[in-house]
Amino acid sequence: VQLVESGGGLVQPGGSLSRSCAASGFTFASYVMRWYRQAPGKERELVASISSTGGTANYVDSVKGRFTISRDNAKNTVYLQMNSLKFEDTAVYYCNAFRGVQFWGQGTQVTVSS
Repeated sequence: VQLVESGGGLVQPGGSLSRSCAASGFTFASYVMRWYRQAPGKERELVASISSTGGTANYVDSVKGRFTISRDNAKNTVYLQMNSLKFEDTAVYYCNAFRGVQFWGQGTQVTVSS
């Protein structure tokens, strides 16, 4: 099982970043996919989730209207589009697959700084 993340990096406040997470080794289309983040000194937080079919997406209140989660089951990939980024979005972001058991990506730093 692998979840390989890409994207992330350094961006100025108000900017945008796109994240992707490519899955292999399990039946991707059967799993709920999630993005978590963990800021320094804070607990890991669920940011967004999307149902196995992609029909339902949910977000933590702090990112609603700014972040969009999506998936392409033909490509075994989940995405996170992050717009209007704020300083407080700075964190390590993790891709997660869940269906009873769960799998994690390696995590990638997103830094919002001027």
